Amino acid sequence: MEQSGIVDLLLTNINNIHELGKQRAFELGNPFYAKYEGDGEYYHKELPTGEVYLVSVEIIMDENDIPVEIKDTIIKQILP
Repeated sequence: MEQSGIVDLLLTNINNIHELGKQRAFELGNPFYAKYEGDGEYYHKELPTGEVYLVSVEIIMDENDIPVEIKDTIIKQILP
């Protein structure tokens, strides 16, 4: 029962859940990808250094339909 309360508490502020993903990606030394309203088919790619780019993304899957690689193409740099 106690775990259910913790989950409910975490889900009360679901709007900032992407920040946890960004933090973990940066801890691993990886870029963080996010899709924002108004970007159309493109994604934001944020690097641990703070640089932000608008990119197109291709996800490479293996024979079991599991993602194994992300290829991105920079469209433009987004200024902070």
